[in-house]
Order: sequence, then structure tokens, then C-alpha cells
Amino acid sequence: MDLYKAIEGRVSTRKYRPDQVPEELLEKLLEAARLAPSGKNGQPWRFIVVTENETRKKLMAACKGQKFIYEAPVVIVACGYEEYAYKKMGGYWNSLPVDIGISLEHLILAAEAEGLGTCWIGAFLEEEVREILSVPDEVKIVAITPLGYPEGKKVHTSRKKLEEIVMHEKWQKR
Repeated sequence: MDLYKAIEGRVSTRKYRPDQVPEELLEKLLEAARLAPSGKNGQPWRFIVVTENETRKKLMAACKGQKFIYEAPVVIVACGYEEYAYKKMGGYWNSLPVDIGISLEHLILAAEAEGLGTCWIGAFLEEEVREILSVPDEVKIVAITPLGYPEGKKVHTSRKKLEEIVMHEKWQKR
């Protein structure tokens, strides 16, 4: 699939078929995530791939009861080490959330190109997810996405017009 078609076609999927995602396809998506750029090439990301029913059920609870997280055959938890992230982004913060965001978005767009659905989850309780997956304290959990074959029609939500979000040369009050 053309990259622009994947970008246009991608929506948050909240209903999944129970069909398993082939291991080779999952590896291909993870490879897309691995190839993402990162601040000073720190590659601080780590991904936990969860397919076990009971673990997905626990993650659903830690994600404020969002049932579709359990229904997807795969859940990917994106986390990473702040120590490997670029420490002076903007002069005062580290690049971990941005690096992981870019990497996970590579995976999400690759999933779209392969006919799979995802949904970026930020509504989760980090300490509960940490406990469920035995994530060490020095690792930050940044995002979670269910992954699987979408069930039903895609629902596209509106986006702001380009002229509402783009300024040229300097900040312009709108």
C-alpha cells in the first residue's frame, strides 16, 4: 500500500476479529518500528508483545476497562529507557516519548498497510501495567496498542483544515 493511502486510511480500531496475526507479519511490523529514527540514535524503545488471553484481560483492566484491548489478538506495549534517550531535547527534556512515538507510529502505519487495525492507548495505569508485565522501575511505559484484523466499517473522524494548523515564518495568532 502507498504510504499516503496508509496515512489517510488509518483510524483507531476498537473492534477486532479473533483471527490470529501471523508471526511473520508481526515480525515485519516490529521491524518497521525498529527502523525508526531516534534522538542521537539512542533507540531507547522496547516492545512487549502480549498474546496470552489472561494477560490481555489484565491489561484491559489496567487500561480503564477498554474491552477491545482484550478482544484484539495482540497487544503491544511500547516502553523504554530514559537513559538511552537524548537528554537535551528543546534544551530541557528527554526524547523518550517522541522517540517511542515515532517508532510506534511506524508500526501503526505498517499495520494499516497490511490490513491490520490499531488504537493508540494513553489511558492506562502505568504501575498496574508495570506489575502485570514485570517491567522494571527504570523503564517508562509510554503507550499501548491493540493489534488485529478490524471488524466492521472504518469510521473516519474529521481533522482540522491545514490552514488552521500551519503558520509560515512566525507564530500567527488565529
